[in-house]
Amino acid sequence: MPHDLRDLGELPGVSYVMPVLNEAAHVEAAVASLLAQDYRGPAEVVLALGPSTDDTDEVVARLAASDARIVSVRNPDGSTPAGLNRAIRASSNPVVVRVDAHSILPPDYTRLAVETLRRTGADNVGGVMDARGETPFERAVAFAYGSRVGLGGTRHHTGGKEGPAETVYLGVFRRDSLEAAGLFDEGFKRGQDWELNRRLRTRGGTVWFTPQLRVGYRPRASVVDLARQFFSTGVWRGELARRFPANNGVRYWVPPVVVVLVVLGLVAGALAGLSPWLLLGLIVPAGYLLVVLASTLLARDRGLRTMAWLVVVLPVIHFCWGTGFILGFLKLTRNLAEFTGR
Repeated sequence: MPHDLRDLGELPGVSYVMPVLNEAAHVEAAVASLLAQDYRGPAEVVLALGPSTDDTDEVVARLAASDARIVSVRNPDGSTPAGLNRAIRASSNPVVVRVDAHSILPPDYTRLAVETLRRTGADNVGGVMDARGETPFERAVAFAYGSRVGLGGTRHHTGGKEGPAETVYLGVFRRDSLEAAGLFDEGFKRGQDWELNRRLRTRGGTVWFTPQLRVGYRPRASVVDLARQFFSTGVWRGELARRFPANNGVRYWVPPVVVVLVVLGLVAGALAGLSPWLLLGLIVPAGYLLVVLASTLLARDRGLRTMAWLVVVLPVIHFCWGTGFILGFLKLTRNLAEFTGR
């Protein structure tokens, strides 16, 4: 049921919670965006430190020494949901703002989010993941994130009308709703945001999307990192589709179907040799390639190098995500998913 946030006061305190693992290059900018918020209510920043192998811990220690609002807790297994839960339990304010180390919050983010919580009575509000790249490769990934041919055109990637949603990017929660739902399920190394929002909605709560909330996001910087990210995400989405089939839309099945059809087409073409069946077998792979090439034209204003990278980025996203989904749905790669999913 919708909540009346007047019980929280006009300016309820907010707790920013962020899991951090091997983010020495990004965490300082992410934290700086939290401290630069124009929200006038009390605030604290709780960072859950995984077993990083870079200088993340040193960077966080320096940040904490410079500002009493910043504290850290240990997150021994390094997973995102465990880190979020440890940070939430170590925090105390009635509004919980979930943050990612790759995300940069605009200065008005918290103020608009709290206003939206109060106005709508929602349990969780969120907005758009505004991916922004600095290199041609990152710009290609950012374009794919915001494109229907890349990630399917969901509102939290492309924007859209304000209103109730299945899920949102990150999230600003009422603490009482978050705790009543049981926090994040640590069994899901990825997809935990969607799964938590499913529980909030199942309990009669409201997840609210507003395009006013736009969060800058720095994409992965290499093909290998992108492939690992999307394979892991696909594995856990397959797990979610198997466990909660009624809550998964058609769009989640498009990449695995494309993977199967393209692979079958290539195999059929190879077995056909030089016979007339060769052309029939290659129809689907050729059609997919044409879709990818045509999609690069949509990014012609981003420059030729970004367009060229899109020819690589789109298949990496589709095939890694789709393959992971199939293996996750069939419960074939749980150990590998644990390895690739933070």
